[in-house]
Amino acid sequence: MPTAIELAKQFQASLVGEASLSFNSLAPLERAQSDQISFLSNPLYRQQASDSTAGALILSQLDLDFLQANPSNNSAKRVYFVSKNPYATFAKMAQYFAQATTSLYKPLLHPSAVIDPSAIIPASCHIGPFVNIGADVKLGERVVVLGNSTIARESVIADDSVIYPAVSIYYATQIGKRCIIHSGAVIGADGFGFAPDFTATGGEWVKIPQTGRVIIGDDVEIGASTTIDRGAMSDTVIGAGSKIDNQVQIAHNVVIGNCCVIAGCAAISGSTQIGHYCIIGGAANFAGHLTIADRTTVSGNTSIIRSITEPGQHFTGVYPSMLHGAWEKNAVILRGLDKIRQRLRLLDKNQNKES
Repeated sequence: MPTAIELAKQFQASLVGEASLSFNSLAPLERAQSDQISFLSNPLYRQQASDSTAGALILSQLDLDFLQANPSNNSAKRVYFVSKNPYATFAKMAQYFAQATTSLYKPLLHPSAVIDPSAIIPASCHIGPFVNIGADVKLGERVVVLGNSTIARESVIADDSVIYPAVSIYYATQIGKRCIIHSGAVIGADGFGFAPDFTATGGEWVKIPQTGRVIIGDDVEIGASTTIDRGAMSDTVIGAGSKIDNQVQIAHNVVIGNCCVIAGCAAISGSTQIGHYCIIGGAANFAGHLTIADRTTVSGNTSIIRSITEPGQHFTGVYPSMLHGAWEKNAVILRGLDKIRQRLRLLDKNQNKES
């Protein structure tokens, strides 16, 4: 078991308390025992943290000052890991303990897997049952591809990435190191590209060939049943460190910057460019061909129909829920806003004349 001083050094936290104490796992405040670590990132839980039997706490300096000023019976032998970002330190420490206690996928080439002879599969990889790997695919070291997943021709997956069951990766997709792609995701399907060709008597939607790729950077996580379309002629790009939730739709030629987070059911239309460090709430949607500045935050259910050029702004466009009858009344008012504005301008004009 790692000691307190070892953990403090590894996760760059200041240590307060006995350096030689050892810990075996993390646990919530209400369940943690003397050999476990918990965390405090919200001041609302200070009292619960004070009463907790956890042997160690990850917390900020402000929270430590409060707990030391209000000691409890459990604080005498407790260790504190003081961090500028307790929640992030908790997440990193949780990863460490998870890797230490969870059996990793051992090298395996399941006999039911179908692998083209031209594919490059290092001996350290784990290839599960009924996996299909196409021609000229190249996998890095320790790549895991679990059951019923398909990796089409000329795709590249770098070291230590994990592909969960029933993932479909279309041809020429590039996936970086340490990526995680969850079940049901489809990477590299055709974008929705059709040209109208109609006359007075009929016509058709003419399919535009989707010949670009999907390129995914290092340390990207893609949620279950998310779809990322390949580019029409240029590439669809997901920047390093970005995290994408379940059931997200990313259309062709979209470029997403580094370290973005996109919550479930969001949809980004074709050729839109999202900057770095953006936060996109659930079910938010973007029109096509937009440019979104770095560090933009978009609340859930918000529709973005124009480009955002100033970094660091927060956009929200959702009405609070209400009874349907009340909503209908407000909708009528909204439809008449232009007439109301004209009347107010006329009243203001007449008032100015009288004065």
